[in-house]
Amino acid sequence: MGGAQSLQMDYGFANARLRKFGPPVGTAKGKRAFMSGYELTRERRSDRLKRKVRDLLGPWGVFFQGFLEHPVMVGSIIPSSRFTIRKMLAPVNWAETKLFVEYGPGVGTFCRPVLDRLPRDGTLLVIDTNPLFIDYLKRTIRDSRFIAVHGSAEDVEEIVRAHGHDHADYVLSGLPFSTLPEGVGPNIAAATQRVIRPGGAFLTYQFCKAARNLCARYFDRIDDGFEPLNILPCVLAWAWKDKAD
Repeated sequence: MGGAQSLQMDYGFANARLRKFGPPVGTAKGKRAFMSGYELTRERRSDRLKRKVRDLLGPWGVFFQGFLEHPVMVGSIIPSSRFTIRKMLAPVNWAETKLFVEYGPGVGTFCRPVLDRLPRDGTLLVIDTNPLFIDYLKRTIRDSRFIAVHGSAEDVEEIVRAHGHDHADYVLSGLPFSTLPEGVGPNIAAATQRVIRPGGAFLTYQFCKAARNLCARYFDRIDDGFEPLNILPCVLAWAWKDKAD
């Protein structure tokens, strides 16, 4: 066999090996490929472990992971109590509710009680910046009246219009307005005031008065409430947009 032919066969074998096994680990390129593969394997194992924990703990596991990943955007490590839910939703005129919007639904603590009260032709539209929560809600809530959107509450007007509505009747929020990035809270409050119909309200619950005080700058009147049977005790507020004369 000639030297040129032998060299060509060796080159072809080397190329085939490279395609199948990657570059040798001893080379700089091989080390980078090995580390990338190792890091990818470690990341996959971590994702599998997180899924197992979520499956074991159910919605509590999903909620806790969401808090760990985005603590600034999650109002609490523990979902709201049934007492908070009942008191928060009490002023809503459900018979006239066609579109109910919720910011930061988490694992759906309020979603199911809202759907239980919502008319058959009504819609519950929830908005969350955390894809973990949106994915969980889409998988677990099977109701034709329910829509989950991965997005920001700052864009509520655009999101509402994109789903065929001119306005919302009520908007509910448990967002931690006191820890949101600068400017985000006022943007959300202003957009919410614009999207709510006259006679509707912005419902907020938080551990402090930050949301209540912010809403007072944009809405016509505020009704105050408090729920001690919650971890932690919760400040409630209903910011009303007066009906047009």
